[in-house]
Amino acid sequence: MAVIWTDRIGSMSFDTVCKYLVEHAPADYASWLLGEPVQLSEINPSELSLEAIRADSLMFLQASNTILHLEWQTRPDAKIPFRMADYRLRLYRRYPDRTVRQIVIYLKPSRSPSVFQTTFEIPNTHHTFEVIRLWEQPVDIFLSSPGLLPLAVLAKTEDKEAVLRQSNQQIMALSDPAERGNMAASTVTLAGLVLKDNPLVQQLLRQDIVQDSVVYQAIKREGLEEGLQRGREEGREETTRSIALRLLTIRLGKLPKPVEQRIKQLSVPVIDALLEALSEVSSLSDLTNWLDQQSL
Repeated sequence: MAVIWTDRIGSMSFDTVCKYLVEHAPADYASWLLGEPVQLSEINPSELSLEAIRADSLMFLQASNTILHLEWQTRPDAKIPFRMADYRLRLYRRYPDRTVRQIVIYLKPSRSPSVFQTTFEIPNTHHTFEVIRLWEQPVDIFLSSPGLLPLAVLAKTEDKEAVLRQSNQQIMALSDPAERGNMAASTVTLAGLVLKDNPLVQQLLRQDIVQDSVVYQAIKREGLEEGLQRGREEGREETTRSIALRLLTIRLGKLPKPVEQRIKQLSVPVIDALLEALSEVSSLSDLTNWLDQQSL
């Protein structure tokens, strides 16, 4: 029996995406990382906890005696080596007879020495782990398996926009509408790491199949919760307006200045109502009509 452990990656949206991909395409990730298309089942990560631990899920593979611990990172983190050693000891405490593979997967290109570090060392203690820098991986690896398609745009390629178009085309050919939507949402979310403000990313993000997907709704919900919490700490009114404008821009494209100014003048309760009604706003005219109704 083997385990896959997916950990947090520093941003709620990227965390949600990577968890979804591993949980819903386990054989593809097992084939890529372990070399065998085994299935997964989940266990409770609290079984490892001596105290609060920064882990989201543990998943068992059914065909070997290996635990695979994945740490997804968008940026360098000097604490990673210690965290990998800490997790390894916790895993040993709970599963002393299992083989453990620990892999840090960096999503976004960086020249920091941290993304090349594969050891944790203190006097009389030496621990090693593996590192995958996606921007060095051949893109064909990710274009050959449906569950890996969202990672393709992060792989080694001279034309990321062309790879994004190809992966999206393959996703649109999937037979299950729900899977198409979730994979498309995962793809454009990760594409934002390397194609920020690219018109194609914005175009794909505004597709109904993306915005109606479970993954997109989870990202939106978590983003709102995170943003509103930050708003309570930094000034809820300004942050709530910022969230509303960002979500409307994603959904409708760049807003005309007069419409943007109207939203900036709304009270927090009205903005909250707008966020709740967001699924009903599919065009600029829908938005202006909604705003006009609030003025009556």
